[in-house]
Amino acid sequence: MLELEGEDSIKFEGIQAFKVASFKVSDLEWEGLFGDVCEVVPNKRCFHIMGHSAATKTGPNALKPPPLFRYCGNNQTFDIAFPDWSFWGWPETNIKPWEQLMGELNEGNKKLRWMDREPYAFWKGNPKVAEKRVDLLKCNVSEKQDWNARVYKQVWDKEIQEGFKESDLAKQCTHRYKIYIEGSAWSVSEKYILACDSVTLLVTPDYYDFFTRSLVPMQHYWPIKAEDKCRSIKFAVDWGNNHKEKAQELGTAASSFVQNDLKMDFVYDYMFHLLSEYSKLLRYKPKIPPKAVELCSEAMACHAQGLEKTFMLDSMVKSPKESSPCSMPPPLEPSALKQFIERKQSSIKQVELGEQKYWEEVQDQQRQKVL
Repeated sequence: MLELEGEDSIKFEGIQAFKVASFKVSDLEWEGLFGDVCEVVPNKRCFHIMGHSAATKTGPNALKPPPLFRYCGNNQTFDIAFPDWSFWGWPETNIKPWEQLMGELNEGNKKLRWMDREPYAFWKGNPKVAEKRVDLLKCNVSEKQDWNARVYKQVWDKEIQEGFKESDLAKQCTHRYKIYIEGSAWSVSEKYILACDSVTLLVTPDYYDFFTRSLVPMQHYWPIKAEDKCRSIKFAVDWGNNHKEKAQELGTAASSFVQNDLKMDFVYDYMFHLLSEYSKLLRYKPKIPPKAVELCSEAMACHAQGLEKTFMLDSMVKSPKESSPCSMPPPLEPSALKQFIERKQSSIKQVELGEQKYWEEVQDQQRQKVL
């Protein structure tokens, strides 16, 4: 697994957020709010910072969760989801800053119409980070079985040596369906997959980041059962290839969500509102340490080299926004939130019932052949 330059990444992101806003976030102590920059949330190293453990909903700390921002959360924690480093580029993997890459993905979508794409489910990634990904490899086509999946291992060491020739995300929107599956925790790949105009086949996740809870099954993605991936993928692709217009609508809706609701202006607005509201909860007055030195993003970029410096400069905010941040909608009433969750659960249940019927019919056909 690639290690990240965590501290610089966090500081650079934070500085960009403050530069976008034409006014300051009132009295916020930035240092110590974040857990270690790490994709592996269950890892003990990532669950501790400055002597605090993760904000679990059970156990001795249940009533007093420590104030931690993390790149993802789950139903067992109170951690506050915050945009991850990849929005500003990931130099170790040659993934460009989000604003630039989103434009390239959009252009890539125009080059190959959905109907002309390969009628299979595509996934390319590092399977070593999680057993669930190793399990996904079993869904690849073989001489005995075709699950409608085309699964490829991404060997990053080889990619780095060969100049990232086979890992350009803007050139991977060539299949009608793309699989999203978590790694050790959530994966930054989700936004890239959603942006492809392909139907996102989303393997039931354990984690969420700051935007994924807005996604609705059968509106933005097709749900895939984690415990029965291959059969779920086979059914999803067969259904989509037999209902091409409806399947294409799913892919387009996901891309529209990403292009319209996940653009960098809104990412910065989210960061601004989140930090502003958090600052109101502090019960003390943050003070600047006597020997503290003020940093600006230009100064940080001076010490960077190679792609790290390129991505810093490319994603650097040049001036504050002329308009105010977007207005935050009021929180959902408990009844409305309950309806939203039930709607998503109902959609997933409908897919599962359809899948069950599909495989029952397949078994009936196989029995008929034997007879």
